[in-house]
Amino acid sequence: MTAFLLVIHVCVAAALVGTILLQRSDGGALGGIGGGSDPFGGVMSSRGSANLLTRTTAVLAVAFMGISLLLAVLASIPDDDPLSVVPITEESLPGGILEPVTDEADSEPAPPTGE
Repeated sequence: MTAFLLVIHVCVAAALVGTILLQRSDGGALGGIGGGSDPFGGVMSSRGSANLLTRTTAVLAVAFMGISLLLAVLASIPDDDPLSVVPITEESLPGGILEPVTDEADSEPAPPTGE
């Protein structure tokens, strides 16, 4: 699930950068692409494109922040064994290493030998 969210996150980030670059700024940027004079006030008029790009930027920004928070929460959830980087199995180690270690105090005393 994390990999899927990362792919969506990158797509949203790229779309956000694109919509920000399309907006009209003091330097002109790429905002004049869809402009022109539309007497009916359609979507691609100067006012309509500004409203559409502003709303699209806001939606993409909210989506970007939401996915960022979700990824942070998913990353903070501990795994089954957070200290283990490589899973240890009996096949990966020489024999006898995974045998339980018993403490001498926990084991039964040796029976007395009768002489």
